[in-house]
Amino acid sequence: MHTQPSLTRRDFTIATGLTLGSGLSWAQAAPYPNKTVSLVVPFPPGGAVDQAGRAISQALFKVWKQPVVINTKAGAGGAIGMSTVANAAADGYTLLATHPSIIAVPEAERLFGRTPSVDRSNFLPLALMVADPLVLVVKADSPWKTYEEFIADAKKRPDSIAYSSSGAYSAVHLPIEMLTHAAGIKLRHIPYAGGGPALTAVLGGVVAATAGAPAVLAPQIKAGELRALVTTGVKRHALLPDIPTAIELGFKDVEFYLWVGLFASIKTDEALAQTIRRDIGRAIQEPEFVQLMNKLGAPVDYRDGPAFTAFLDKDEERIKAAIKRIGKVD
Repeated sequence: MHTQPSLTRRDFTIATGLTLGSGLSWAQAAPYPNKTVSLVVPFPPGGAVDQAGRAISQALFKVWKQPVVINTKAGAGGAIGMSTVANAAADGYTLLATHPSIIAVPEAERLFGRTPSVDRSNFLPLALMVADPLVLVVKADSPWKTYEEFIADAKKRPDSIAYSSSGAYSAVHLPIEMLTHAAGIKLRHIPYAGGGPALTAVLGGVVAATAGAPAVLAPQIKAGELRALVTTGVKRHALLPDIPTAIELGFKDVEFYLWVGLFASIKTDEALAQTIRRDIGRAIQEPEFVQLMNKLGAPVDYRDGPAFTAFLDKDEERIKAAIKRIGKVD
């Protein structure tokens, strides 16, 4: 008759030691995060993503008790910074703060017959923080007091009035081209490496106009350095109640939002992703974060992973349609 081999005292000791050792190792594993977290911002300092990124990094520090360091990696319309996160270890220690470029950049690459270096599908949506319309601005000493005057002048001299953007097919280029297409005018596009440089070009008189988040441009508007002409939301912005929307002026197809969201690598473990989402939700409720965003004029529009994904799906349809309509732009 076959009998089971007996377990010697030595075997029992080894087996028990391994079991206890494994349990002890698991129990002693430090919870996430146990070191500095890098939050990659793929645009130069001074823009909406940079502002929101710095605000959430401070709030997350209070939740995690670990530093959250802004890692600015600007260039290629955001593709350089996004690629950094897509190629980083999916351990939750390299996260991404970005805006509609995560949709626009790869779609523009496809328009030119190129394979995108990075795509929305490379990322796991964690949370939407802000979704603001943009505002078209000119220097305060410019001849245009209203958007109607701006349009009338542009129609008289096509391709003469220059505007700056944060790059081709960027979150500044797209809404301005939506506006010009709807109004039947042609402006001269001058791309820069980010919203900050694009704004500097207007303030310095190098170009006539640009667009940006009200939260970013409000200080210059209030200081009398810039004049706001029109916004791209469905309703007037609380920070600029006297400025009309393009929709109310009759341009029904002009709707664009400069949202800012947080992402992780698509390879991130779902349990870890849920932990990060939960903590982001806690951080966004921090009074200091809410107060800072309100002070910036960008009220929080928090949506967690699934709700953020639904928002992205709708925005992707709108952005892809706009890029196809604009066509190839050098």
